[in-house]
Amino acid sequence: MARISEREMRGRAKRKSRGAEREDGLCCCEYIDQSGERSHLAACLCDCEDLDQSCDRWISRKPLQPELWARAVETASDRFRIPWIRGAKKVDVSIIPPLLLLPVCLHVAALHLLLAVVILISLPVLVIWYYHLTHRRKGKTLLFLSLALFSLGYMYYTFIREMFMKGNVGWGHFTVVTCSLLLTMLFLVKAKQDPGYLNRTETAHPVKPGPGVGLANGSQTARSEGPEDGVSRLNGERQISEKNWCNACQLIKPARSGHCRICDSCVRRLDHHCVWINNCIGERNHSCFILLLVLFLFTSVYGITVTLSVICRGRSVLTALLYCPGVYKEYSFSFTCVWYCAIVTAGTAYILLIQLLNISHDITEREARIALREKTGTRLLGGLVVDTGLYNRGFLQNWLRFLSLGAAEVPCDVTEVV
Repeated sequence: MARISEREMRGRAKRKSRGAEREDGLCCCEYIDQSGERSHLAACLCDCEDLDQSCDRWISRKPLQPELWARAVETASDRFRIPWIRGAKKVDVSIIPPLLLLPVCLHVAALHLLLAVVILISLPVLVIWYYHLTHRRKGKTLLFLSLALFSLGYMYYTFIREMFMKGNVGWGHFTVVTCSLLLTMLFLVKAKQDPGYLNRTETAHPVKPGPGVGLANGSQTARSEGPEDGVSRLNGERQISEKNWCNACQLIKPARSGHCRICDSCVRRLDHHCVWINNCIGERNHSCFILLLVLFLFTSVYGITVTLSVICRGRSVLTALLYCPGVYKEYSFSFTCVWYCAIVTAGTAYILLIQLLNISHDITEREARIALREKTGTRLLGGLVVDTGLYNRGFLQNWLRFLSLGAAEVPCDVTEVV
């Protein structure tokens, strides 16, 4: 009852504040907080009991309760806003660390070779740790997208300032790098579009879930096995097994589709949720994602090659990366940025390699994980790819099938379930 009354009070406050907003409007420093109350940026750090209790317990050296700390962080992130025309706009705090840490880390790494080694090893380790932390909690974050975009912009700015503006490279190299970067951003936008989200109207069928699958009204029906690929009949009604029904979306999952816990949606031919673009990779954007990786690799490798040909003349790319005498006297920052780009390029190349191998065997990352978990797949090429044998029709047919993804919308049949 206490929870219900609290929700009712918050709802009334929210409706009241919205009414006040419609009557008076919001000034540039006002906003509606997560409780539905009208607040002001000048009071963004005041009137927060959770934050006050967290500070008191920290000062008194008492252990912080996880729930209290989570509420304080949630409140602080909700109040982190910037003034805008029709009220202050919320800013996701996860986009801030890359904007501050990346330039600082690269400039510190440029001071000495040992600092460069420590920092350039620590950065990937920190990113991988944060990825596993957010992936385990199944939460969305803009930190990886912010890091990717800022890295692209900052490396391009460094290339112009250190190479082009100082006359080390000509207009030809500048044009190639600029056009490649623009194409990379174009396909990034396309890859962030709808990956093939499912809705109930697309998969509406006179079917009832089997045992253990909750219906909209909370009822359940018994199921008898039938020959229709997981679909059976009982008293003239078509049934579907539990694994083919999504309780979260309340719909039937078509063949090779899956539910993304981060986006909380079902996606056609779900491959994986890419944290670097903060979007799912599915039937409609998988080809754009592959082109994005290819263009990024070309831009990065070309920029690294051109830069090393200037700061380490007469040496090959691999030799210059490992041994370039005297580079820290004149081109320390450029050389540090080249090594940072090389690390990012190696990671991207590995992702692209796995994607190309999966496409060649017509398997998605999601299907590979499921096959490994259920021990229904075979590891190939030293474990780089998993083959289930369900959809593999040969190299050429697999690629033709991939290139035709999203070309035509095929109606979902209830018998095509996984």
